[in-house]
Amino acid sequence: MRERDIEQRLVREVRKRGGEVFKWVSPGNAGVPDRIVMLPGGGLIFVELKRDGEKPSPVQKAQIRRMQKLGQDVRVVTGMDELEEFLRDEVYAT
Repeated sequence: MRERDIEQRLVREVRKRGGEVFKWVSPGNAGVPDRIVMLPGGGLIFVELKRDGEKPSPVQKAQIRRMQKLGQDVRVVTGMDELEEFLRDEVYAT
């Protein structure tokens, strides 16, 4: 399964439930998560997507730690199974 396929499912399912998903590109800030997920009711989650078997790079891990220290909800979602779990727990539950 390609990361792009995982990303497309995330976007489709969040939008179906009235949320929005933005691709995050931050020049000069390598390693930021792939997507910003905004859920109805004010939920905001930064999501780094990975294919099965992939792990965040050292710079991505550093960015995630930095953001979490600032109180941000940052998730690494690996593969379609973890995406389905994320959707069930965070998106469908809203």
